[in-house]
Amino acid sequence: MASSPPYPPRPGAAPGSTLRHPHWWQRPAVRYGAMVTLLALSGLVILALVREQTGTQGFLVGLGLAVLPVPLLLAAFRWLGRVEPGPWRNLLFAFAWGACAAALIAIVANSFATRWIATTTADPAGADTLGATVIAPVVEETAKAAAVLLLFLFRGRDFHGILDGVVAAGFTATGFAFTENVLYLGNAFGTDQLTGGSGVASVTAATFFVRVVMSPFAHPLFTVLTGIGFGAAASAADRRRVRRVLLPLAGLLLAMGMHALWNGSATLGRFGFIAVYGAFMVPTFGLLTWLVVWTRQRELRTVRTELPAYAVAGWLRPSEPFALGSMRARRLARKFAREHGGRPAARAVSQYEVYATQLAFLRHRGRAGKAGADFVTRERELLLELWHRRQAARPALEHAARLTAPRVPYGAGWAYGPVPAVWPPQGQPPYPAYGENPYRR
Repeated sequence: MASSPPYPPRPGAAPGSTLRHPHWWQRPAVRYGAMVTLLALSGLVILALVREQTGTQGFLVGLGLAVLPVPLLLAAFRWLGRVEPGPWRNLLFAFAWGACAAALIAIVANSFATRWIATTTADPAGADTLGATVIAPVVEETAKAAAVLLLFLFRGRDFHGILDGVVAAGFTATGFAFTENVLYLGNAFGTDQLTGGSGVASVTAATFFVRVVMSPFAHPLFTVLTGIGFGAAASAADRRRVRRVLLPLAGLLLAMGMHALWNGSATLGRFGFIAVYGAFMVPTFGLLTWLVVWTRQRELRTVRTELPAYAVAGWLRPSEPFALGSMRARRLARKFAREHGGRPAARAVSQYEVYATQLAFLRHRGRAGKAGADFVTRERELLLELWHRRQAARPALEHAARLTAPRVPYGAGWAYGPVPAVWPPQGQPPYPAYGENPYRR
């Protein structure tokens, strides 16, 4: 049986040497523990604050109604990121940050700022308007953007482009909107209990229609603009530091502006909300939806374009680049693996698809002069991850390619064609010896 090349040494370690252990606060377990503790405490505090404002019954009603759009929104953002799905721990962190930490920051900061303005100006009505149109957009979008920033800084290997920013921002904003909807719907239910409102004419029904039916995408739409800025920054070369700073700031400012316009629609008269909704929100939603779907298709084209070089080198079979660049073929491959090898085989195929996609994106960034100093090390790591999963992945991808790709001559490269009887030709794929990053400029 062929054996794979040995793993490369850890970055920064000389041959035969060992690196010093990190300080206790640098250990992953300590960092994860601190973050989980912070989010848990924020969740408990936000739970107590919302329950205090809405009452127990209002809280339960708001919770039951606010949760309805959450699975649909999360599924939509997860679908957008299926080309290169990020780890679930990143997505869970983003959702928890939005629902707990960001919501807590927003409630405390908005209340404090509004009360200070009302006390200073002796104009409570004007303070409420200023708080809704200026303070809230700045505070809330900044609090939500913090989650995307943390993933951008500390989970850079999982943050490569626009779709990664969109998915992270979408999960964060969905969590934030969920907590906010619990508060609004709970307060609306409390108002109906005091006034005797019920049925379609109740405040709860009106709030549910506006926030859950008409505009469940409002907060995700705002924060996605920030995510696009971070995603564009992640796509830029490391040496372009000014661009990597300005792009997220531009996205954040756009998110604040759209949020302020949305909140300010209530002050534009009787039909202000409908006008802003129809003239700005819906077209922006449609434009951003087209942008992210187009980006998703472009990423699939990148996979089909970049992976043939590794098929020529012997790391992949000729049919794999096409299969890996088709979501239908990927799905068929996982299904085939599950039917013939069970869940472990399906998991191996899924991981193979993720690593192959990361490899394609890495090579694409390298050819564009955007790869970092660890290009060769990272490339080799990804190739070895593929090599370890080849037994489960290759038959599944071959089957998927046979079902989805037209038969063309073998020399066509990525498209499906006959496979040599012995593969790889020498039993072990030759590793392209670059020596150094050939794409560094």
